[in-house]
Amino acid sequence: MLGSKLDDYLRFNETALSLRSARQTVLASNIANADTPNYKARDIDFSSALQTAIANASPNAQQTLNTTASKHYPNPQQDAGTLADGTPLLYRGVLQGAVDGNTVDMNVEQSQFADNAIRYEAGITSINAQIKSMLAAIQSGS
Repeated sequence: MLGSKLDDYLRFNETALSLRSARQTVLASNIANADTPNYKARDIDFSSALQTAIANASPNAQQTLNTTASKHYPNPQQDAGTLADGTPLLYRGVLQGAVDGNTVDMNVEQSQFADNAIRYEAGITSINAQIKSMLAAIQSGS
């Protein structure tokens, strides 16, 4: 019971950090493919993905099944348009198209990458504050 209360207390920041980490990977992939012909820049709708993840992480949410054999289908079935957790990958709008069909705008990608990294660090700071407040409560109670 105590474990579930601690899980509930930390769930939001844990989920947000997990999504921030996944988004950072997507943004890094965009930057890495800046010179790849016909590469289309991808991103996630962070707000929508966080709402979905929180709803799915709640105690009353339907649990997904783990696969135990290579022939089992993942639940939900994944494709190139989703992350491992089922978050849909969206195409970034084209601001200025390139002759080779690549839609990566390095200014946008670097800006989004830096913004996401700062927000990730803020999430870490928030979790540290939560843990410190729990430790203070434990220490004052004994």
